[in-house]
Amino acid sequence: MNPIRIAQTAPRLLLSALCVAALAGCGSNVKLDDKAVPVENRTATPVDPNAASASTSQSQVTSVDLTKGAGDTSAANRVVYFDFDSYTVRDDARPVIELNGKALAANRAKRMAAEGHTDERGGREYNLALGQKRAEAVVRALVVSGAADNQLEAVSFGKERPAATGSDEAAWAKNRRVELTNR
Repeated sequence: MNPIRIAQTAPRLLLSALCVAALAGCGSNVKLDDKAVPVENRTATPVDPNAASASTSQSQVTSVDLTKGAGDTSAANRVVYFDFDSYTVRDDARPVIELNGKALAANRAKRMAAEGHTDERGGREYNLALGQKRAEAVVRALVVSGAADNQLEAVSFGKERPAATGSDEAAWAKNRRVELTNR
């Protein structure tokens, strides 16, 4: 394909992909399973009419700490993996995105870089562009999770810094990633 034609259609494809990703996020349904832990215990307590004083039942509502887990941004919680030839953030990356987004929202002085990587297949320029698109996709997801734009930087290393050596699917899958690093 003609490189000029690719350069002309790339912005349109990116815009289309963003629209699809936004619409996909709007249509997600949260399923509630039957094994959910109740928030409040509403079990009736029999009241003894002969008792001297009626005791008031206390609610067993547990408070929620929104910053809990926001500090747990270990190395294992800083990598987002991608499918082959894709820069769409997968659903299995949601915990990593939310954890780091909350950590950045809790500490506005904190800065991170999203470093995009690819596997060894493809040319150098193509992989640098794909790594950049992956990094930018993670940055957008972090902003949606509460981080500020000025806390994040998207950079690409393409195929230059592999996480795993080898020329098989297992190694390639580990190399198709975005790593979140402190700045």
